[in-house]
Amino acid sequence: QVQLVDSGGGLVQAGGSLRLSCAASGRAASGSPMGWFRRAPGKEREFVAAINYNGLSTLYGDSVKGRFTITRDNAKNTIYLQMNSLKPEDTAVYSCALSSVYRSVSARRDTYNYWGQGTQVTVSS
Repeated sequence: QVQLVDSGGGLVQAGGSLRLSCAASGRAASGSPMGWFRRAPGKEREFVAAINYNGLSTLYGDSVKGRFTITRDNAKNTIYLQMNSLKPEDTAVYSCALSSVYRSVSARRDTYNYWGQGTQVTVSS
């Protein structure tokens, strides 16, 4: 099985930055697209960013374009989400995800079949 461990959340002021990490392990982790989703209280899970196996293809949700950057380090089987210019509306639980059945990046939640436990990001105004 694949295991994902995400971390790096915290409390920051508006305009600040955070860097999230997600370490993947397991036989299906190599060569798989990965991404980040977030869920605010009482809301549906929202797509944030995704990256393919070699880091050459990325997708971003409209609300984070120009502010967030997704990268990966395959030597460590780890992806990162650099979040800059944070806004209060970015407050949510952020979860990393991996797809073992697709090879292209996707914004669809149902294309991912492994999930991290989630890390809380809170942005104060």
